[in-house]
Amino acid sequence: MNSQPAYQHHFINVGTQRLHYLSAGSEHAETVVLLAGFPQSSYAWREVIPRLASRFHVIAPDLPGQGDSDFPVSGYDTDSVATCIVTLLNQLGIERFNLAGHDIGAWIAWSLAAAHPDKVSRLALLDGGIPGVTLPDLLPMVGDSAWKTWHFGFHCVDDLPEALITGREAIYLDWFFNRKAANPHRIDAIARREYLRIFQQPGALRAGLAFYRAFSQSAEQNRQRALSGKLAMPLLAVSADQGSIPDMATPLRAVAQQVNSETILNCGHFIPDEQPEKLAEILADFFI
Repeated sequence: MNSQPAYQHHFINVGTQRLHYLSAGSEHAETVVLLAGFPQSSYAWREVIPRLASRFHVIAPDLPGQGDSDFPVSGYDTDSVATCIVTLLNQLGIERFNLAGHDIGAWIAWSLAAAHPDKVSRLALLDGGIPGVTLPDLLPMVGDSAWKTWHFGFHCVDDLPEALITGREAIYLDWFFNRKAANPHRIDAIARREYLRIFQQPGALRAGLAFYRAFSQSAEQNRQRALSGKLAMPLLAVSADQGSIPDMATPLRAVAQQVNSETILNCGHFIPDEQPEKLAEILADFFI
């Protein structure tokens, strides 16, 4: 029986912040960086990491304001968070890497790749519209698709979400997992307890909402940068047949030169949790 852990936990100081990250695989292999979204953490990659680690050096950070990283008061626009992740990787001696992001992790991944194209070899974006790029400033709040985006406006309201969610975090998280997963049982009780643990930490709720409250700032950063031209590196757009964005690739072709497309079947929004084996296979083939 193999008693080796699938990944290792680390903490590192980046400026005034303490960040948590997971790692696995040989440091001599090509690096893959994985960024998770709301309302999750690096734990979302728990079944993807060991499937990639046989071929890659895998790093999965908790973003500032996520998981077991610090929850700073400000700095949740995507450029600021991307800069923090680049600084983390620089401190680890990682100068160039492949990058994958899901949901809000895709927001950060896009900003990082666009601002630091010399560092990112290949970019994969999973079921997440990008502020100012492929995600419109005005999202539907009524109609058949409103359930996918209603929380954007809610999260941007000052104070009210904190007042309503505090003490009811499990109810709130379960709505997302039950409604947005193709098969909610794929996010089991153990995973839900972990996501609830991190979401109930002091400051975690405020920090999770802060990414949405910085949406307009992030969108403007991306729009300004897009004036210099399309993203040049190879990009993989990963959709899920029951996800939030059925076609990730088409809108990205307007802003990136090389867009490849994959759609994972029998899968909802939470691709790393729901279909880790298929996702790992797709990422490994793309990053080689």
